Amino acid sequence: MGKPTGFKEYTRRLPTDRDPLLRILDWKEFHDHSTEQDLQEQGARCMDCGVPFCHTGGMIANMAAGCPINNLIPEWNDLVYRNQWKEALDRLHKTNNFPEFTGRVCPAPCEGSCVLGINEPPVTIKNIEVSIIDRGYEEGWVVPVLPKEETGKKVAIVGSGPAGLAAAQQLRRVGHSVTVYERSDRIGGLLMYGIPNMKLEKHVVERRVKQMEDEGVKFVTNTEIGKDISAKQLTEENDAVILAVGSTKPNDFFAKSAGRDANGIHFAMEFLHQNTKSLMDSELTDGNFISAKDKDVIVIGGGDTGNDCLGTSMRHGCKSLTNFEIVQQPPHERSPNNPWPQWPRIMRVDYGHEEAAAKFGNDPRHFSTQTLEFEKDDAGNLTALKTVELDWEQVTEGGPPFTPIPGTEKVWPADLCFLALGFSGPEQTIAAELGIKTDVRSNFQAEYGEYATNIDGVFAAGDCRRGQSLIVWAINEGRQVARECDRFLMGKTQLPG
Repeated sequence: MGKPTGFKEYTRRLPTDRDPLLRILDWKEFHDHSTEQDLQEQGARCMDCGVPFCHTGGMIANMAAGCPINNLIPEWNDLVYRNQWKEALDRLHKTNNFPEFTGRVCPAPCEGSCVLGINEPPVTIKNIEVSIIDRGYEEGWVVPVLPKEETGKKVAIVGSGPAGLAAAQQLRRVGHSVTVYERSDRIGGLLMYGIPNMKLEKHVVERRVKQMEDEGVKFVTNTEIGKDISAKQLTEENDAVILAVGSTKPNDFFAKSAGRDANGIHFAMEFLHQNTKSLMDSELTDGNFISAKDKDVIVIGGGDTGNDCLGTSMRHGCKSLTNFEIVQQPPHERSPNNPWPQWPRIMRVDYGHEEAAAKFGNDPRHFSTQTLEFEKDDAGNLTALKTVELDWEQVTEGGPPFTPIPGTEKVWPADLCFLALGFSGPEQTIAAELGIKTDVRSNFQAEYGEYATNIDGVFAAGDCRRGQSLIVWAINEGRQVARECDRFLMGKTQLPG
């Protein structure tokens, strides 16, 4: 490495964020930018590891450890330290089609597995990554890459999320004709409508889509396969089909709870999708979204989606904001049963938590809290939630690994409730029409690394195959399914995984 002693000389330093009370007044990204000197110093902190776990990309304790797309992190950290930015961008693009997405929204399992992180704060890998690609766009280094020759083979890709886009770009660059079908009115899947603008401004998605269009990828929007075009027609008109439709069936653990039918209870993605579409269509002037303005809002479920509901509600101007999580509050530092290089299960404060605390004076989260029922008025409108606190040290015999604590029942006023409880699997329309086998979790059955379904020439990748997961796993599978699809079409392949 260029600075072998850098990890001893420099401390971890991230760019500042905009003031929480000011950034909730708009929908722009909330991170500031690091100076070039700061980035070079942070790159210098990357150690000359004998075994750099940051880019191993495996699963440990059922969680991602290291980068699933095997980014060559120590190499581009060194290039940034040496001020060789274009070379750093080239190295970054070798493994990652969309670093501008991962550098903004990935939870960075690479940093959780950083060797320096054993006893010091880890290298700022994610911030360096996004700084490289943003510099690349500023300098005009990100340009269309055209295939050297055309193969005459046609591939249809269903779904335009990160898995579908990665597969499309890889296949087009080796000369296949690629058409991506998206049922929404804009390309991007969850990148477009599932992640709010303050985390991922949509021009960032649109500029990459434009590059892919210039490379020859065809995009077809407002078209649902199985409805507007039959899945069978798609297989007949193409040499191969890749399904990258995501995992979009929301979990509803309260389906049988009292009051679940109250007006004002919504799935998180309904809330987030409508808000972003209205924001892009009309700057929210059309009213085609669920407004949290002046409402008592409760979000059930943590994770990125729950946090995004918090941040969106803050920008609407909610009256109050509460977040229930059924799990115990995590520790502030790694516990003994969560050693490096596992993903650190620690207490984190994300942007939505910070904003709610700044506005209302306290972190909105209440851990070890179970919702018992929803209350409504005579008109059927939600008025409150009833909860109970949980003891995770006492297991319910024949039941869940916790016990409700008697006497801790509480009623919380609520006008809106958003359910951010994850997803149960992909929608089954295409699988039913084509006869695609599914696994016990309803995901499309296709072996990891091979991606072929039981239907000849039909592949599956991303969340619809593996279940709800991280953006880096989606890109990983998009690149790998492109490799296997190319092998199927040509008998061999030069595409990397």
